[in-house]
Amino acid sequence: MLIADYNNCKPDEDSDPPPADTLGGFLHGLLSMDDLSTSGGLQITDTSTGTMFLPGCCSGLEERCDWLEVLDGDGWASFGHGPSPLAERHGDVVRLTVDAERDDSPVIELPVTELRPLVAGAERDLVDFLHLVAAWAALYLGDHATPVTAALCRALDLPVPGTSALRP
Repeated sequence: MLIADYNNCKPDEDSDPPPADTLGGFLHGLLSMDDLSTSGGLQITDTSTGTMFLPGCCSGLEERCDWLEVLDGDGWASFGHGPSPLAERHGDVVRLTVDAERDDSPVIELPVTELRPLVAGAERDLVDFLHLVAAWAALYLGDHATPVTAALCRALDLPVPGTSALRP
């Protein structure tokens, strides 16, 4: 519901108007927009210090593959602003800076061997979520069930349930 609401934009003059029925109107942006966004991202908490690495604004769950850039690519990624979280790989350790705009920002240092399973676990959780959505939508959304499931897969940059393996 939150993803549908987040993408529930007013249509521009070149697009079709939303359907008059309440459900169709609510789902219109989710089902008609090419580029969907999901507000938020992955959070990492250092349980020994309580330090939290949170995504900033302009960061979405669809950008979680940026974590793979930290692990296997160029070794860094930023995750929005306000705060400005930054992840950088230094050898076998990933340094998570809570707010790169602050010189005194808290940091979390995490071995790559601990971060990789966290990212893979988040990916599995999202795939599991999509399986639940597909089952729920089939029960409650009628003709909208398949398009809603497909739109959420696009929004989260994941395959339709049952069609492909996990990335990480």
